[in-house]
Amino acid sequence: MTELLATPILWLAATLLLFELADRISRRSNRHPLCHPVLLATPVLIGLLLLSGTPYPVYHEATAMLTFLLGPAVVGLAVPIWRLRGLIRRMAVPVALALTAGAVTAITSAVGILILFGAPREILASMAPRATTTPVAMAMAEQLGGIPALAAVIVLFAGIVGAMTATPLLNRMGIADYRARGFAVGVSAHGVGAARAFQVDATAGAFASLGMALNAIATSALLSVFALLR
Repeated sequence: MTELLATPILWLAATLLLFELADRISRRSNRHPLCHPVLLATPVLIGLLLLSGTPYPVYHEATAMLTFLLGPAVVGLAVPIWRLRGLIRRMAVPVALALTAGAVTAITSAVGILILFGAPREILASMAPRATTTPVAMAMAEQLGGIPALAAVIVLFAGIVGAMTATPLLNRMGIADYRARGFAVGVSAHGVGAARAFQVDATAGAFASLGMALNAIATSALLSVFALLR
């Protein structure tokens, strides 16, 4: 049994199967915010790992192929951006203004709340890059003196919450323009939000991809300047 649990194909298949089942539930619920596939599948997978006594390094090694595929998947997001390059070029000014507002707000709002509660410096540094992608957040957290692993967890949580709440929130606010909706989700909820945006509308997905990429650059630049000044 121990050898079976250590077999890479087992955990790779379990991960894919659980996500597929969770996605089916999400589709049948008409993409209800509380039925996000990642939100449904992750606790079950964690439970299986705990029940089987499988350490995380074993699982990580078994699913290395999925981690590798994240790279091509992110690069693939450039395709819809390229297709809408003319529209994006014409919207350069509002995109730049929205990006600046979003990046600054994402940093200051989270860090400001933690400061009010007296959080230690390493927690602040781990929270600051929460709206970027996981690799960027981990690198920036380490540069700022934070905890890379904690930064990764925060980014994942922010992405799931953003993907869950974006559609009902934007509907309630009366924002119907898919360009604005997608860009806002991409800036605030990175790749998880972009995936959700593609489920709603292709234009929203393209602008979400753009927002995700630009916010990673903007946040890195802002936090790098802060790191040099501290």
